[in-house]
Amino acid sequence: MVITYIMNFSAAMFSQARMMYDGKQDNFRVFQHPIYEITGKKLGMIGGSGTIGTAVADVAIPLGMDILISSRSGKLPPGHKYENHPRVSVVSLDELLATSDFVSINCPLNAHTRHTIGEREIRLMKPTAFLINTARGAIINEVELIKCMNERVIAGAGLDTQEVEPPPAESDLWKLDNVFLTPHIGWRRLETRQ
Repeated sequence: MVITYIMNFSAAMFSQARMMYDGKQDNFRVFQHPIYEITGKKLGMIGGSGTIGTAVADVAIPLGMDILISSRSGKLPPGHKYENHPRVSVVSLDELLATSDFVSINCPLNAHTRHTIGEREIRLMKPTAFLINTARGAIINEVELIKCMNERVIAGAGLDTQEVEPPPAESDLWKLDNVFLTPHIGWRRLETRQ
C-alpha cells in the first residue's frame, strides 16, 4: 500500500480522478496538479527496519528512491539487509520529517507510538511532502492532522488506517480534498492475512 500511495501521489492520480468524476476535463489541456518522477525522491519510514518497512524498501530502492529510517536506537539491527546500503540512512525522526518527500508510518501501535505524529511533526515536513499511514490509525493524532491539512501544511495524506474505522460520518477527514482514505486495504488482501 505504501508504494501504491507513492505512485498515486506522484501522478496526482487521486486528484485527477476526482476531477474526472466531477465532470471537469481541464487536465486534458493544462495539468492542474503537479506530477513528477519518484526517482531521487526520499522515502522516510517511521519504524522502517521491520518486516514491512524492509519489504517497502525492497520495492522503493529499485525505483530509485533514497530511504531514510528513524530508529530509537539510531541504527539498523545487526545483520539487517540494508545495514550498509548506500541508499539507506538511519536518521532522527525530526530529520526524517524535515527532508523526506514521502513519510510512511510502519511501526506498531503501542504506548510509545500512540499519537507520535501530531501538529509539531507535520509542521516539520516539507510543504510538498505526503504523509502515508498503513500501520495503525492512532499513531497519528487525527485532530491535529485535520488542523494541518485544513491549513495545507503538507501536500497530502494517505490513510489506509484511521483511529476509528471507518471514521465517524461527521469527521472532517471525509471533507478534506488533500486527505485520501482507503478502507484498510493493506490488511484485506487474502495473501496478507495468510
